[in-house]
Amino acid sequence: MPQEPRTYSLLLFLFLSHGVASHAVPGSRQDLPPLLQKMAEEIIDGSYLNAFLDLIQFQSSHVWTADLSHRVLAYLNSRNVPFTIPSLQAAMENHLEQCLYQPWKLLEDLRGTDAQQFRTAMKCLFEDKKDRLELDDITVDLGEIRKQALQSPGVNRSLFLITLERCFQVLNPLECVEILGRVLRGSAGHFLQPDITERLPRDLREDAFKNLSVVFKDLYDQTSAHSQRALYSWMTGILQTSSNGTDDSVSWVSAENLWILGRYMVHLSFEEIMNISPIEIGLFISYDNATKQLDTVYDITPELAQAFLERISSSNFDVRNTSTIHRLGLLVCFYDDLELLDAAVAQVLLHQMIKCSHLRGFQAGVQKLKADLLEIATENQTLNETLGSLSDAVVGLTHSQLDSLCPEAVHSAISTLNQVSGWAKSQVIILSAKYLAHAKVLSFYNVSQMGVLLAGVGTQAFHAMDRRDLVQLLRSAISLHVSDLSPAQQHGVLSKVMEAGDTTSGIVEIQGPFFKEVSLFDLWREPGFNSTVLKEKELRRSQALFLFELLSKTTRRPEELLRARYLASVPASQCVPFLISLGKSQLDSLVLDSHKKNSVLKKVQQCLNGSVADEYTVDILGNLLCHLPAAVIHRGVSPRAWATALHSLRDCLDLSPQQKVAVRLRLLEQHGLPQNWTAETTKDLGPFLVLFSGEELSSVATKFPDILQQTASKMAGTLPPKEFLQAVFESVRNSSEESPSSDRSPDCRGVSAPSSNDIIKLAEANACWAPEGLLCLGEDAFLRSVELLGAVRSFSPAQLRTLKEKAVQVWDAPSYWREYHLASLGRIVLALTEGELQQLDLSSIDTVASLSQQTEWTPGQAKSILQGFLEDSGYSVQDLKSFHLVGLGATLCAMNITEISLIKISEFRVVVARIGTLLCSTHVLAEFKRKAEVVFGGPTEWSSSVLQELGTIAAGLSKEELRMLDKDLMPYFQPSAIKCLPDEIFKELSAEQIAFLGPENAAAVTPAQRRQLSMLQLQSLQRALDGAKTRSWLDAPPSASPTRTPSSVSPPGAWVSQGLGLGCPLLVLTPRLVW
Repeated sequence: MPQEPRTYSLLLFLFLSHGVASHAVPGSRQDLPPLLQKMAEEIIDGSYLNAFLDLIQFQSSHVWTADLSHRVLAYLNSRNVPFTIPSLQAAMENHLEQCLYQPWKLLEDLRGTDAQQFRTAMKCLFEDKKDRLELDDITVDLGEIRKQALQSPGVNRSLFLITLERCFQVLNPLECVEILGRVLRGSAGHFLQPDITERLPRDLREDAFKNLSVVFKDLYDQTSAHSQRALYSWMTGILQTSSNGTDDSVSWVSAENLWILGRYMVHLSFEEIMNISPIEIGLFISYDNATKQLDTVYDITPELAQAFLERISSSNFDVRNTSTIHRLGLLVCFYDDLELLDAAVAQVLLHQMIKCSHLRGFQAGVQKLKADLLEIATENQTLNETLGSLSDAVVGLTHSQLDSLCPEAVHSAISTLNQVSGWAKSQVIILSAKYLAHAKVLSFYNVSQMGVLLAGVGTQAFHAMDRRDLVQLLRSAISLHVSDLSPAQQHGVLSKVMEAGDTTSGIVEIQGPFFKEVSLFDLWREPGFNSTVLKEKELRRSQALFLFELLSKTTRRPEELLRARYLASVPASQCVPFLISLGKSQLDSLVLDSHKKNSVLKKVQQCLNGSVADEYTVDILGNLLCHLPAAVIHRGVSPRAWATALHSLRDCLDLSPQQKVAVRLRLLEQHGLPQNWTAETTKDLGPFLVLFSGEELSSVATKFPDILQQTASKMAGTLPPKEFLQAVFESVRNSSEESPSSDRSPDCRGVSAPSSNDIIKLAEANACWAPEGLLCLGEDAFLRSVELLGAVRSFSPAQLRTLKEKAVQVWDAPSYWREYHLASLGRIVLALTEGELQQLDLSSIDTVASLSQQTEWTPGQAKSILQGFLEDSGYSVQDLKSFHLVGLGATLCAMNITEISLIKISEFRVVVARIGTLLCSTHVLAEFKRKAEVVFGGPTEWSSSVLQELGTIAAGLSKEELRMLDKDLMPYFQPSAIKCLPDEIFKELSAEQIAFLGPENAAAVTPAQRRQLSMLQLQSLQRALDGAKTRSWLDAPPSASPTRTPSSVSPPGAWVSQGLGLGCPLLVLTPRLVW
């Protein structure tokens, strides 16, 4: 049984059993103090929480003595209550456990307490003055009880509700506000649903009201838009009522009320802002904390910001005065008084605008304002002179402007440049080259000064550094930027750190996500692993599989390696602690094997009995909510639980198509069609807008274009549906001023071309531009937005060709292009012909790495890049280092069998996992497979971790080799490898092997592969999709002992449960697994 409830359920048992020698004491009723007599009656009634609270109250003013235990037991016996110590203990444990694991029971119990008991409960839970309860020689740790109670999902909700119901009638309002603050902060604001304001008192004392307003302001970002509006109405209702003004013409929005509103000031209407008196706005802006407050109005709109600026101008404050500018906070992001502005003020404004990146949207306007200020700030001065005083506006400098800088200027401004966020990779390349041209030597000191510019150091340069300098770099603060390096750069560092066979010290030094690049071969030959070495390291799946098995054989805590058979034995009474334990973790990271995860989720559904009844169930589920089946989301979540569940579903990043359909249906049922939504509804449902059709979204694009664009901006790195992108495109075009193209060519007359502002707003929705519009893009707009265009994943080949033509117009022929040009083009380079690729200078592996980031090259293009690198660099295939192989990336698929055979095994074996991500032809994969056999032995010797490491290389297996694989290895194929298996080879798998593929691999089977299967094989494939296996893994034997190759691993689905005292220490250390 979990230990949390036992802590205080044993309390009464301990004090009653302490020193007990008899069952009867004459006159016990008269001898027992009234409060203890009341406690004993509550024990008889089964009101154990009430009895516990009475005991705490009694002990606070009395010294506990041994004879009191005798007298309480005697009293119980005089009432003919057949209590024995064990039965009393069991009853109390059961009841008090329910208070933690059935928090609605705690709410009922607290509702049943009298005023004194309620006061005692609140003080016990929320006062830190007394952490121990002394009963003769027995000590009860109240601090631990408090900690466990407040960390239990649902307990905070019960405490929040009971505080609203009873606290303000029993305790001092300031105490109640403090309690509400602690409970709400512990819940990250999830309890602040719109209807909560109906329960908030409207007659609070001024000090309590101000304190509670601070709580709501602190939780602003975690509060839904509907709840923000409801809380704003509650706050303004009190503020307006308490306003002393009797003249309706005088605004209730005083300086003090603005300070009280804090971030909620953005909910004031335009008219209310314009009615603020100059005196009051002057008082507000003069207050020192006003700047701090204005720094946090992240969701202010341009209209409201300019209204505030106008009112400030109407006071005695001059908005052109530098001291005033420093007080404006985020209002500077909307500064519009640029006429006759001098360079010094422009520089002050630019410095203050660093914070504008925190705004929710409107970044296109911010970038335009920065560009205008940058132009003013550099009037009558050169860039070399002003570089260090331009703040983060320097990211708006074009390639030619950066290229014109002298190395000395970059070196002098490095303390500013190395902290700026928002640099494009091409800009980093230019600035790093300038800095290093001045520094001359690539020492640890020089590199440590580079900050965010570290990513511009060349791969070869890293590899040429002194090993001691690199080790020192990995130990220093600059190591935080190692994750920004390309894979080729990382391997340039890694190969040097791990050279001379010193893998032990190398593995220790490599931290965080960089550790994912360490090869399985290097882990395999390192004997000194322990869990301490793995702290602060992120693992890819093959590393985790190998290390799980390795550490499981050396751990002295075998109970931590949970066998899945225990799932079946979890009784219904333990479902809640079971769900709590899983809900606090990330299931995908804790359970590596898809079969085991499927079984865990089946147990979760069994515990839920197919439904989510209320908010408490949502609290208990935690992160498990993201794994609920579509049917449960659609029909199983009760209306009472839906608002809380929806708040949590917003954070689920990988909902399945079926889950998304269920969410959409539920949203339509609860909120109706998008055309009827309010602004608050649209904001709250932002992450789910991608689930709706273009027709449904058209009204959102018309009514709330800013909200739609802000939602789209949060989806960077994802690929939203085309209809969503079209809606975003229409919203931007409808709100943009029509501007004819600045391109003077005949074909562009009358063509509406995108502006740089449009491109910033659209992001992925730039894919909706017609090719002719892109071709007529102005030169300045192209130069300022080429990186954004190169990052668009939805461009068609025709659009890419058009943008490549524009690049040729602006930069001349590809033979003139340098590394930073190619880095800035992104996917646009895919439009380069084989002839154009041959014109490029490909002598640098970093240039090639920029190209090989793209994976859609034709065989001819890939061959041109590969040959271009070998010719321009002077390397032969046998000379290639590990970082060259990584930098070549997808172009390795263009190698012939002879060339692959020339790759050195010593270099190949450390980049197997990287090569295993390539989607090469079957004959190329077969040749890589032959090289892998030299490293890991033949296929019959491969373990689960090796199969994971190989990735698509495993698709090079022959029919005979595939048939020989143990069925238990089948879940450890990567889905990409399954897709790469030729149809005629895939069909050679036995029905049993197919049944063991697991749901993820079974889902990767292509239609062409499926058509080759027999009826028996298809049945097995369906069983794999359903998560079933021919032999239950519940009884799977332990893995075999390690052999020459990395250890064999039984499917490692051990999951972590802090509450149950179970789990795998390795998986606790690896919160994120990749590849």
